Amino acid sequence: MATDSWALAVDKQENTTDSFGSLAIRAPLRGDAITRKAKHGNAQHGENGTNVEEEAEDKAAQSLLNKIIHTSLVNTTNQVEVLQRDPNSPLYSVKTFEELRLKEELLKGVYSMGFNRPSKIQENALPMMLAEPPQNLIAQSQSGTGKTAAFALAMLSHVNPAKKWTQCLCISPTYELALQTGKVIEQMGKYYPEVKLAYAIRGNKLDRGMKLQEQIVIGTPGTVLDWCSKLKIIDPKKISVFVLDEADVMIATQGHQDQSIRIQRMLPKECQMLLFSATFEDSVWKFAERVVPDPNIIKLKREEETLDTIKQYYVLCSDKEEKFTALCNIYGAITIAQAMIFCHTRKTAGWLAAELTKEGHVVALLSGEMTVEQRAAVIERFREGKEKVLVTTNVCSRGIDVEQVSVVINFDLPMDKDGNADNETYLHRIGRTGRFGKRGLAVNMIDSKHSMNILNQIEDHFNKKINKLDTDDLDEIEKISN
Repeated sequence: MATDSWALAVDKQENTTDSFGSLAIRAPLRGDAITRKAKHGNAQHGENGTNVEEEAEDKAAQSLLNKIIHTSLVNTTNQVEVLQRDPNSPLYSVKTFEELRLKEELLKGVYSMGFNRPSKIQENALPMMLAEPPQNLIAQSQSGTGKTAAFALAMLSHVNPAKKWTQCLCISPTYELALQTGKVIEQMGKYYPEVKLAYAIRGNKLDRGMKLQEQIVIGTPGTVLDWCSKLKIIDPKKISVFVLDEADVMIATQGHQDQSIRIQRMLPKECQMLLFSATFEDSVWKFAERVVPDPNIIKLKREEETLDTIKQYYVLCSDKEEKFTALCNIYGAITIAQAMIFCHTRKTAGWLAAELTKEGHVVALLSGEMTVEQRAAVIERFREGKEKVLVTTNVCSRGIDVEQVSVVINFDLPMDKDGNADNETYLHRIGRTGRFGKRGLAVNMIDSKHSMNILNQIEDHFNKKINKLDTDDLDEIEKISN
């Protein structure tokens, strides 16, 4: 059996997290504190500044980062699409939590978390999750849509506190993501102390044959599988709710897909199956269909990112020093509220941040070797306007929405692993400057025939011409900002 992802990192954890409140929790390691590793997202990175980013670790770290930085619900205009298992049954949605007839203790917990009314995904998902008889669900939702709170509420609602065995099981791809989910359950169950929570994660050693009394278990697939089969700590036949979270991250991690399927096969037929994923590529759909029989499906229609409100330019340079000079000229000529600058490698990002700082700019740096908490702190400071320039590698760029960003500069154009234009990343990068109904500006630095070729590929893909900008002509730069 493959070991849990990030297992080596977990062994070296330091006790840093606050101990939990009134919801009784079996701590994952010795003592009351839940421990975390300093290097959440990049346990296997070397220190030589190379740009080696493991896909699974990248996805897991990004997912964790999104959970941390989205402390409140994202105000999304995306439409929810519901595909019912039985198209003839009435479609219920709720506009208030009171309509769900929750236990008083849970309703208090929901309101104490700052949820005044259900989010778009909660409006449709909660009636299905709380239905009798239980209904299976596959749901697509990004961070900040309230989906963790939704399935936490479902698990807490289905638990019978009088039964002292595990009834709800939730698996997450990593130790850190499991802890984040646990935090939500702890907050929501604050006024429901009879319900207890345990962590099936590496480092939480329990004796073979010992029977858990905690009604909810959250863990990583390898340890959960061990507890169900080898150690027989959990009786899988008594599980009534099974949640598989972050399915897209799960299948990117070696071994987790097979382990998840093996766990699911041990569960009783009447067990409610809930699966969540931010994205649904073909591989995720195939996995979801294997794990969740006869599902209802909820999709969040993605808001189309558009380039229509963004003015795009390119600047010809011969090397990174000329790129830097061009960047300083742009800054000297136009007023920029806040800017994001994207680099291809951590080394370039570090160099550029240092050079900009020397020029008197207040600069924030995001790069792959930072811990997830450090990244979250940097993003928060940038959001608050404490730094005006954010230099970042692509691995850290997703999930950052800052209203004041008026300029995005591609110091290096985004490429895929084959050296071709990464059009989706380009759209994602510069799309953040045209958000919130504002006009944005994107400037691309070109320093070789190869980067010019990538720019041409981007122009062809989006069918939009990108105009040349002469950064030695201050009048021309001033014109583009009007």
